[in-house]
Amino acid sequence: MIRVAQLGLGIMGNGMAINLLKAGFPLSVYNRTSSRADALVAQGAQAAPTPREAAHDADVIFAMVGDDDASRAVWLGEHGALAGAKPGAVLVECSTLSLAWVRELAAVAAERGLKFLDAPVTGSKDAAEAGQLKLMVGGDAGAIEQARPALAAVSQQIIHFGPSGAGATMKLINNLMGAVQTAALAEGMALAERAGLDSAQVVALITNGAPGSPIVKSKIGMMVAHSYADTNFALRWMHKDATYALRAADELGVPMPTVAAARELYRLARNLGHNDDDFAAVIEALRQRA
Repeated sequence: MIRVAQLGLGIMGNGMAINLLKAGFPLSVYNRTSSRADALVAQGAQAAPTPREAAHDADVIFAMVGDDDASRAVWLGEHGALAGAKPGAVLVECSTLSLAWVRELAAVAAERGLKFLDAPVTGSKDAAEAGQLKLMVGGDAGAIEQARPALAAVSQQIIHFGPSGAGATMKLINNLMGAVQTAALAEGMALAERAGLDSAQVVALITNGAPGSPIVKSKIGMMVAHSYADTNFALRWMHKDATYALRAADELGVPMPTVAAARELYRLARNLGHNDDDFAAVIEALRQRA
């Protein structure tokens, strides 16, 4: 059986690791805060003190971290996973990252005789725990087949969008649309509140009408309740993803004024202290000014 490493044990990475263990893969794990590995060790994982040691002898190496800086930290340097990866191993970067960094990482991996897949995910923490994520993959089809048993253990669907960077691009598109929809919902709800409309009627009409997308349905209750502690996706990460999407748009020459406006609203909410709250808290930036 192939050996697997998991770098990053946050909300999503921990769920992925649980399912890799359930599938019976020998698993080594690394997290910057080492105590997050304790429960996985009790289930049979081996904790490593560095990404390099976690990657040693692994056939497939997953990473699920917060941003470009965290990704660089786990892959590069003397103690990074690239220094410990054996030739022919498949690197699977599941984090939501900038297109520029994904391309750079793919090139470095190729130089070292390693295979690389950018494979960010869609799905909540519940989907991660249930092994029901969807993987949006960029990279070589042969590398996908080599890693498929491990990919299948953490996901319900593997969608190959094209060469390196294609998965990362699709994930940014997915998240920029979620950011805009949620910002628009926040504006609508803030206006309804200021106008004195009955919130139950407003929620019923929106969720059962044309605007009632899955993301709107999942966030509207949090906004009405002013409750964001049950974080599926932190507001700071949505702000980060909108930023990365705008960088990709600049590179490709695509104007994105709506995303730029939405990012500003998330920035305002971050300044109010909602960094680690669910991104539905973006409405608080409007309530503070209404």
